[in-house]
Amino acid sequence: MSEFFNMGGYAMYVWPSYGLTFVILLVHFIAPLLQRKRTLNDIARKIRRDRRKQQ
Repeated sequence: MSEFFNMGGYAMYVWPSYGLTFVILLVHFIAPLLQRKRTLNDIARKIRRDRRKQQ
């Protein structure tokens, strides 16, 4: 098990690469969700503003 974590002496290169890959994948998953929420809020705000103008 220790050899697995040591990665044949390349652990200081391998594990940060795994970590960076995980962070990038996480950002690529979360960013569109946040953008969708922001876009829906903008649309709702514009609809409310247009309704107020019509009154």
